[in-house]
Amino acid sequence: MIYFDNNATTKIDERVLKDMWPFLSDNYANAASTHALGRSVSAAITDARETIARSIACRPGELVFCSGATEALNIAIKGAAFGAVDGRNKIITVATEHKAVLDTCAYLEQVGFEIVYLPVDQYGVVSIRELQKALDEQTIAVCVMLVNNETGTVQPLAEIVRQSRAKGALIICDASQAFGKLPVDVKELDVDMLVLSAHKFHGPKGAGVLYLKNGVVLSPTSHGGGQESGLRSGTLNVPQIIGMARACELAVSELDANSTYVRNLRDLLERELLRIPGTRLNGHPLLRSNNVVNISFTGIDANVLIAALPELAVSNGSACTAAVFEPSHVLTAMGISKEEAYASIRFSLSKFNTVEEVEAVLSLLTHYLSRIT
Repeated sequence: MIYFDNNATTKIDERVLKDMWPFLSDNYANAASTHALGRSVSAAITDARETIARSIACRPGELVFCSGATEALNIAIKGAAFGAVDGRNKIITVATEHKAVLDTCAYLEQVGFEIVYLPVDQYGVVSIRELQKALDEQTIAVCVMLVNNETGTVQPLAEIVRQSRAKGALIICDASQAFGKLPVDVKELDVDMLVLSAHKFHGPKGAGVLYLKNGVVLSPTSHGGGQESGLRSGTLNVPQIIGMARACELAVSELDANSTYVRNLRDLLERELLRIPGTRLNGHPLLRSNNVVNISFTGIDANVLIAALPELAVSNGSACTAAVFEPSHVLTAMGISKEEAYASIRFSLSKFNTVEEVEAVLSLLTHYLSRIT
């Protein structure tokens, strides 16, 4: 199996597994327990928190451990909305956001908040002009991903922050697909909240973190034991947190080398794919993360192609709900037709992929396409 679906999830690094194992076998105590084993585990959590904080240049006390990006985004968006003061009632987001954001905003819309969905251009870049028109003194927060999960397009976050600050709006950034591919420094980004998910950068599933800038107040969305400053009650998932910390450490220390390596693989794959008649690149040609190629194969049903190549793991970027396939909302928001969206495949690479795999994928695709055209 050739795995080119790394934006869906990544292979866990063996070094991460090694650090996790003691907390799955021997150091299994609850981090909130006051006995010796509990205190030992609590100390390990403190170390992990400090490691993750260093990786994004924040204070350890500004981190809230969660089960992943979806939970973190729910805490951030709902917490900001329900904790808003001065009568603010508007949330601004982007039409190409992950469903974790869009569905959370849809819920808030149902309970009375105003939600503005900003349009994007043909490359998936948000319209700053529309942001300026939408921003006002009623705006609670602007929620935007740094890197799109389907196309890799990088949003102009600095300008979004500048415009939002002028109206006193909070900035919530989903950096799930950016961390490990781009430098992520919360001080430089100047955001109020930022979300990471460990399984997107060779860490374990079930581990995420919300950066919450000191002084920003959220209304809790769940209640219980009061863990994580009362924002995320529940027993801490110690092995996953330990694994996330190690994955963060590796992602930062190996960022330059991995970025160059993966970019070279992506460029090779993209160059050869675009030589196939009827193909087109979806997403920004330059302002894009280093590991993603989203390609439309005109006249081809992507689901049929994927099913015909069981030795290849890729994604068509569309959601399947109740057995009904819908075209990617990201691609259609970019003005791409439903037919082209259905014909699109996302190839997403990682440090564990090789040139030989790229060449094998190209051979598989060209052989398949030559048989059906």
